Order: sequence, then structure tokens, then C-alpha cells
Amino acid sequence: MSQHPVTVIQRGGGDLGSGVAHRLHRCGMRVLILEVEQPLVVRRTVSFAQAVIEGSCELEGVGAVRIDTIDAAREVWAKGQVPVLVDPEMNSLAKIKPDALVDATLAKRDTGIRVGMVPITIALGPGFEAGIHADIVIETNRGHNLGRLIFEGCAEPDTGTPAPVKGHGNERVLRAPCSGTVTHVHDIGDDVTTGDVICRVNGKNVKAPFNGVIRGLIMEGRSVSEGLKIGDVDPRPVHAHCYTISDKARALGGSVVEAILYLQNRQKAKREIYND
Repeated sequence: MSQHPVTVIQRGGGDLGSGVAHRLHRCGMRVLILEVEQPLVVRRTVSFAQAVIEGSCELEGVGAVRIDTIDAAREVWAKGQVPVLVDPEMNSLAKIKPDALVDATLAKRDTGIRVGMVPITIALGPGFEAGIHADIVIETNRGHNLGRLIFEGCAEPDTGTPAPVKGHGNERVLRAPCSGTVTHVHDIGDDVTTGDVICRVNGKNVKAPFNGVIRGLIMEGRSVSEGLKIGDVDPRPVHAHCYTISDKARALGGSVVEAILYLQNRQKAKREIYND
């Protein structure tokens, strides 16, 4: 293992990616999150990507700060925080020279990463093939294989259907009824009952499909397209779930740590054999 802290560049600071970054940071790794200029974050209260909009944010005791230059990353690391840089093209790779690159965008498509770009490449979810796009692909579909490290082939195809919670599946997701600007009536953490207006898009109401708590809701004032996911209602009346890392995000974070350590140990073993 290298003498300096492991440096990881991670694409994507949504709720799942933030769970991954949080665990990497807690394990002593230096994480730089790359984001787009206008991240469409639904679970804003648990997403480091929100630092792009607000300048800074905090998730379970770990702070994230938006930076505008690559050099500023080291200053943020020195303060024990996670830097977030707008760099969708990954131009920072050449300057930072990370030990690992993690694609946690959950884009479900080829995002341009390839094996060999950096010493270790890891990708989460479908759209990537182990051995081509990444050294290891990690399964993101809920079930028996969640978090499994895949060394050959791909993750399970996207089902397009969220896992049922207390009997509620697709209806948990709020989607824009039309294209337009989002206006809030309620916000994350609010209790709602069936039929309550949660927000409006271009004046059209988006209503609660059942009794529950708003777990995710896209920022007010954002322009969205028809059909885009803009919110998430949880039938479980547990408000802490709105502000803490989910079980799925924690599982994926542990898997990414495992993948990095596994690949580092394998590379070390190969070097020792070569040197002998």
C-alpha cells in the first residue's frame, strides 16, 4: 500500500455516491467529488453535490466544500473535508493523478471511463463492463447481490422500478407532470397525506400518492423536463431517514472500500513477484 493517503476521484455526489464518499473519507482516503454545474439532486439533504449549489454542506459529521480550482482540493483535504469540483469532463485526472477513479453517477450508461485511466477504476451499477470500463463493477440492484464485486461482465440491468417499501413501489417516485419550473408547497422532512400537494411544476400540482414523509424533493426554482424524477415519498414515518445515509448507500460504500483494498493488495503482490 502506498505511503501517502489513498487519493480517490469520484464522479457523482448524489445520495448513493455521497454514502460511498463518506465511507472512503472516514477510512482515511482523500476524496475529490466531480459534479456537473447544475446537479439535479432529489435527496438534497444527504448529497454532497448540494455543495455545488450552496457552497458547502454536511452529511453525518463530514463536511463538503465546493472548490473552483484543482489546487484548492489539498486545502480542503487538510481541513478534513471533502472537496467538490465542477468537472464533468474529468480534466482534473491529469493534475491530481489519483490512486483510484470511482464512477458513482449511477448513470446506467457508458460515461467514458476505461480501465487503465488510473491505477484502479471502479464503476457502480449497469452500463459498465468489468475489464473494459472498470477493473471492478459493483452491483447496485437491491437483493441478494447488492454490493457484490463483479470481475467479469456487467451488473444486473436497470429494472426502472424502485424496490417496494411497505407495499409501495413505482408510486413512491414523484415525476414532473410537464416541463417547467418547480415550486414547493412542502419540503423534505414534511409529513403528507394522500392527495396533499407537494409541489407544482409550471402550475401543475404534484400530489402525495399515499400517507408518508417527503424523503426527497428537487430544489425549488429548478427547470425540469416532463417525466423527470423530482421527488420521493417514504411510507415509513421515520424522519431520520431524510437526513442520514441509506442502507443501500452504506452497502455500496463498503463495497468500494473493499474493491480498492483488494486491487491495491493484488497490485502489490504482483510487484513483489516481479521484483523477486
